[in-house]
Amino acid sequence: MAYDLQEQEQLDELKAWWKKYGNLILTVVTIVLLAFAAHNGWRWYQRSQAEQAAGVYAELERAMTARETERVNTLSTTLTDKYGRTAYGPMAALQAARWYAESGDTAAARARLQWVIERADHPEIVAIARVRLAGVLLDEKQFDEALKVLDGASSTIHATAIADRRGDILFAQNKIDEARTAYRDALAKAAAEHPLRQIIQLKLDALPPTAAS
Repeated sequence: MAYDLQEQEQLDELKAWWKKYGNLILTVVTIVLLAFAAHNGWRWYQRSQAEQAAGVYAELERAMTARETERVNTLSTTLTDKYGRTAYGPMAALQAARWYAESGDTAAARARLQWVIERADHPEIVAIARVRLAGVLLDEKQFDEALKVLDGASSTIHATAIADRRGDILFAQNKIDEARTAYRDALAKAAAEHPLRQIIQLKLDALPPTAAS
C-alpha cells in the first residue's frame, strides 16, 4: 500500500511538472524538428539547384563551341539569374565575358564581369573578374577606370596577375618607370613555376631604360 501511495505521489508530481512545462517542451521539440527538416530541405534544394545548373552549364559550353551567339546569351543569363547562387553562376559569367570580349561585344563582357564582382561569394573568382575587367577597359583605353578596378582587388589573391595587369595599364599610359615597378612587383609575387613568370620577365626586359620624354 505504501508503495502504491509513493508511486501515486510520483505520478502526481510528474503530471504537475508536465502541466507546467509540457507546452514549452513540445514547442522546443517542434522548433528543433522543423529546423532539422528545413536544414535537410535546404541542402536538398542546393543539391538540386547545383545539378540543374551543371546541366545548363554543359549546354553553355556546347553553345560556345558551336559559336551559337543567341544560345550563349540565353544560357549564360539563365545561369546568372536562376542559378547565380551556385558555383556555376560566376563560372558562366566569366565564360560568357570571355566569349563577348572575343566577339567584340565589350559592353556585354563588362556587364558579365561586373556581375561577378558584385555577386560572387568567392574572392578568388572576384579577383579573376577584376583582372579581366581591367583588361577589357585597357583595350578600350579607359586606363584610369581600369586602375580603379584593380585597386579594389585583394592584395593577396592572384597578386601576380593583378600586378602584371597594372604594369600593362601603366605601360599603355607611357608611365614606363611605374610599369617597371609593377612588373617587378609581379615577379616578386610569382612562384618559380607561375605560368605568367616568363611573360612578365619578357615584358620587363622589353621596357626602355627610362620613361619616354
